[in-house]
Amino acid sequence: MPHEDFSRHMSVKRTSPRERTTVDIRRPGGRFARSPQFRLLVGLSGLLTLILIGGVALGYYATDANLNVGYGPVQPIEFSHKLHAGDLGLDCRFCHFTVERSAFAALPPTQICMKCHSKVRTDSVKLLPVRATFAESKPIPWVRVHKLPDFVYFDHAVHLTAGVGCSTCHGRVDQMQRVEQVQSLSMGWCIDCHRQPAPFLRSTADLTNMSWKVAVAFYPSAHTPATVGGRPNEPPTHCSGCHR
Repeated sequence: MPHEDFSRHMSVKRTSPRERTTVDIRRPGGRFARSPQFRLLVGLSGLLTLILIGGVALGYYATDANLNVGYGPVQPIEFSHKLHAGDLGLDCRFCHFTVERSAFAALPPTQICMKCHSKVRTDSVKLLPVRATFAESKPIPWVRVHKLPDFVYFDHAVHLTAGVGCSTCHGRVDQMQRVEQVQSLSMGWCIDCHRQPAPFLRSTADLTNMSWKVAVAFYPSAHTPATVGGRPNEPPTHCSGCHR
């Protein structure tokens, strides 16, 4: 009897090869986890994940959806830059009056508009929002077109003082019924100019000259002069120049 009990006990502990295989598959690090099929599955999953992440990043960072080239929002008032800056020859600084002394080029307050339109086209239906905001002492809710990320520092006054004119970054605004973005304003676009600024610098008398042409004869040049028009020509190319 003792011998039979011992044999019965041993038979319970034994498992068939099929049972051992089943247990082995379910156990972490088992045969299936080490099989070529499992490795292929993991590899394909990782590849698909990378493709998905890369596609999203490319779609966001390398297209107009991020760079905003061609972005021209509808404004609360149908203000034509072609009429005012082009046909009438109104200087950019009349409306954007802080551009030469501030980092920010001011959006025109209602008072600027009313300097002219308190006498000109006083009965125009299109100017009703201007007259209404002026009467209520409220600003016109202009929609900003050119906007850099919050982590980028840009100073309009510094660039104008150096000789960078309006059309270099904003294009031929004098030909636009509705202003739209024409340059990417990306870091690479800015750095290209900082590394080779001479062709893009003009005299202060031409800052708002929309027909001014880039000095193609100087670009690309192997050597950029130390000064342009008596001004130091050393725009920063290090990170802290724009990221402060």
